[in-house]
Amino acid sequence: MRNFKLTVFCVTSIFILAACGQSGNEAPAMAEPEAADPASMASETMMDHDIGAALAAAMRSDEDTARDAGRKPAEVLEFLGIERGMNVIDLMAAGGWYSEVLSIAVGSEGSVVAQNPPLILSFSNGAYGVALSDRIGDRLANVTRLDSDWAALGASGAQYDFALSALNLHDAYYLESPEVAGEMLAAVYAVLKPGGVFGVIDHAGNPDGPNDKLHRIDKAIAIDLATAAGFIVEAESDMLGNSEDDHLQNVFSDGIRGKTDRFLLKLRKPAE
Repeated sequence: MRNFKLTVFCVTSIFILAACGQSGNEAPAMAEPEAADPASMASETMMDHDIGAALAAAMRSDEDTARDAGRKPAEVLEFLGIERGMNVIDLMAAGGWYSEVLSIAVGSEGSVVAQNPPLILSFSNGAYGVALSDRIGDRLANVTRLDSDWAALGASGAQYDFALSALNLHDAYYLESPEVAGEMLAAVYAVLKPGGVFGVIDHAGNPDGPNDKLHRIDKAIAIDLATAAGFIVEAESDMLGNSEDDHLQNVFSDGIRGKTDRFLLKLRKPAE
């Protein structure tokens, strides 16, 4: 198989969400015109469902793979129950770092919708939207971009097996409002199939801390939002935890950026 050299398109003008949302979607990979589809390659080379091996086999940028050590995407998606062939939605996808990971995990038999609400698209004259489109290009054949607010998403009639909010629930809650965060959770509930899973990852905050200024959120708030929307908390994991993070630093601070204490929730929509 021919080798293809990937270059990286870097979005440098965004400072509010560049490391915070799933949002480490800062550096989408761009491909030369004939670059192979990573999802298809991984699917063809893996006989069994091994997300870690599929990610290793895929053609991802060095900048993207460098973030794997802190984000543990294979372990996270295995904990959440991602399977090849699933139809999934990446919420507040920003530049699409996790959209590409999901693309590889579900393989060519599955599909990924990379959704961004107006909040994300408003930053830096739409730089995240440009970054996402550049990332998808003609590389990620099973990924579709969706620009949609929460009301439109909830009313879309779409049905997904899985949804992911990676490091961005705090943005909906604090950069917009608790009410908007509630609308987000209600929309996710509406578009998940009965029995579907909603994975939530975020920077852990303190119950009484200035979380809005630190780009964090208290796990209890996330759970309250989820249960109010109708979700069941099926499991929690500390695989992304860091006991040395006191939850009092801004997530962009030197020494803590990329190493924050993060909670991971596996939420399920009850089967009908």
